[in-house]
Amino acid sequence: MTPGELVRQTRQAKGLTLTELGALTGYSAAQVSRYERGISPMTDVDVLRRFADALELPHRAFGLVPPAPRPEVRHGQQIGATTAFPRMPSHKVGHPGWEDGEDAVRRRKLIAGLAATAAAAAGSPLTGSAAAQADEAPLGELLIARLRDAMLGLGTAPVLPPAGTLDTDFTRALADFDACRYAGLAVRLPRLIRVGHALTTSDDRGEHFGLLAKSYLLATRMLIKMDEQQLGWMAADRARQLAEASGDVLAVAEAARQLAVLARKAGWHQEALSIALAAADHPDLRGAGRAGAAERGLLIQSAAYTVARRGDRDGMRELTDEAAAVAKELGGTVLLRDHGGGFSPLTVQLHRISAENYAGDPLAALTAARTISLKALPSVERRSRALGDIAITYDRLGRRSECVRTLLAAEHCAPEETHARPATKSLISSLLISGPTSTELRGLAARSGILL
Repeated sequence: MTPGELVRQTRQAKGLTLTELGALTGYSAAQVSRYERGISPMTDVDVLRRFADALELPHRAFGLVPPAPRPEVRHGQQIGATTAFPRMPSHKVGHPGWEDGEDAVRRRKLIAGLAATAAAAAGSPLTGSAAAQADEAPLGELLIARLRDAMLGLGTAPVLPPAGTLDTDFTRALADFDACRYAGLAVRLPRLIRVGHALTTSDDRGEHFGLLAKSYLLATRMLIKMDEQQLGWMAADRARQLAEASGDVLAVAEAARQLAVLARKAGWHQEALSIALAAADHPDLRGAGRAGAAERGLLIQSAAYTVARRGDRDGMRELTDEAAAVAKELGGTVLLRDHGGGFSPLTVQLHRISAENYAGDPLAALTAARTISLKALPSVERRSRALGDIAITYDRLGRRSECVRTLLAAEHCAPEETHARPATKSLISSLLISGPTSTELRGLAARSGILL
């Protein structure tokens, strides 16, 4: 019998409802239900002890052993048993590293040339000209390189801006992300991280933890989008620590969501599910009003993606319906535009497209896509994501021409995103080698820096 089955059996024998047991353990009724059905794994010792105490069961019924002996103290530090840390995900085969050689020299020269373009773009909108499009494919590499150096403290010390301008700078960086303006983001976001670290060395450093946490959260979203998982882990963990230091409940929950996304991408599905659902049901988040409820919805969506990756279509739909119910309860308003691109009934429906694709049902994904108005989505980034998910759906259904048309629509909507994002470039590459090509597809590939 699994721990969840034991909990359900004992709860029913005692005549307790899900809500009543939730009150005894500190969890919501929905979370108790997920534990009972095995959707949320009961592997955490603290969770097991809570249920054992609430149900008046001996701890050994859950396989718990007596507390370990007190750890040895050496040089003022407690020394206890240790286990190996999980290895960070390695780079995918075929992804270029920071290698030496002629190709790397050419790429570095190109990135150096792009830096001036990016700096100019930070002060004015991109024109979308053909010349600009030719430079968009390596913009992702430029952004990653600059974020990496800022996070590692490499390069010259930043010039500290006047007091009161940092919030404005972050708002502009977030606007660049939402508009898929990689060139502007490549200037603003690394600068925010450098300045934030410089300011946290001063006496009033606590005042800047919150802004630096938000900057790292934005960096994490960008690094995940660019499939840079190792840097993403670093950024997400720093965001978590800074958010906890600042006492920002929403930022702590958002950092947990990003860590859950990274764990899922690393193939650690059980860990990803535990991180997301535990954060969704945290008492602090449940007391954070409408914004806290919206963040909870985003975390439940993340859990749904993970369940879909495990092939549990019913579990994915149940969790997605739960997120949709949260969004409906909030009245349909778009909340948390700076966390995951916003949360509303429409963004939950957008989530359904990729979730159904993950679960292996592209027809259901296409049905979800047909209910979405692209113009109603809260940002260019969300519209670009929707088009990318729809293109993947058409590809899985074998509807090649519609897939290409959708990719071209995504390019028109967000050229820098389409030309630089690895997932989109991978789809374009697969189309080039899997069947007949067209002038439009070859042109898109060339603009995306894909060799024909």
